[in-house]
Amino acid sequence: MNDAEILLIKMSQKGDIDSFETLIKDYKKVAYNIALKYLRNKEDAEDVSQESLIKVFKNIGKFNMNSSFKTWMYRIVVNTCLDFKRKKKENTVSVDQPLHSGYDEFYMELEDEKSSPENIVDKKLTSEMVMEAIEKLDDDFKTVIILRDINDFSYDEISRILSCNIGTVKSRISRGRQKLKEILEENVNDYN
Repeated sequence: MNDAEILLIKMSQKGDIDSFETLIKDYKKVAYNIALKYLRNKEDAEDVSQESLIKVFKNIGKFNMNSSFKTWMYRIVVNTCLDFKRKKKENTVSVDQPLHSGYDEFYMELEDEKSSPENIVDKKLTSEMVMEAIEKLDDDFKTVIILRDINDFSYDEISRILSCNIGTVKSRISRGRQKLKEILEENVNDYN
């Protein structure tokens, strides 16, 4: 953390909302993207990312500056996503939920204006298939795959976000990628 960030954290801990807004300005988008990729629904991702930011503000007094603010904040985002999914699962009567919802923003990241329409469609179908496969992973694997392979966090950052050692992170990523590969191969075989 740099001196400016430390000052913003200290001011935020005293209740200064303007300092808090400045502090989280660069992190809001990543928090939303983590929630979107984890929950796969725009409205839910907006709700969860907002709820996460409120939790960050309410608990910033507990932040002791032993880790980076970014890591601490993203841990709150991931935990809020997990809580949301758990609550939603408890309140759901039907097990048949549509897998496709709220992907427009995700697709926009993949579009390349120089690509042919066929390439754009192929990219969208591939990204949809990968996101559907990720959705089938257990939460432990899904979380590390999203943090590492989609949001490009380092092993160390993931370790701090999830409060586990780097060996556990590497193991989960390896096993998660293997399970993801198996799911994708199974899906491809189902289409043939």
